Amino acid sequence: MTKAEMIVAVAEKTGMTKKDADKAVAAVIETITETLKKGDKLTLTGFGSFEIKTRAAHAGINPKTKAPITIPECKVPVFKAGKALKDSVK
Repeated sequence: MTKAEMIVAVAEKTGMTKKDADKAVAAVIETITETLKKGDKLTLTGFGSFEIKTRAAHAGINPKTKAPITIPECKVPVFKAGKALKDSVK
């Protein structure tokens, strides 16, 4: 499902216009992004949680030159599905 398809689905399920559904979906995505940027965890009970984890520096290989390189430490967003979501997709 694409973002556009999600907007249509939200509009149909809520009776909102597509324009209002677009604003709602954009607001949810923006809120999740802002929360993660601050380093906070966001939990949606029954759905799952979003958080930032730090991936440690590790060794790698440059595929072009085959030379060893060090890949630096970085922060990555992580989603962990909640029990209700896991159970509903079985």
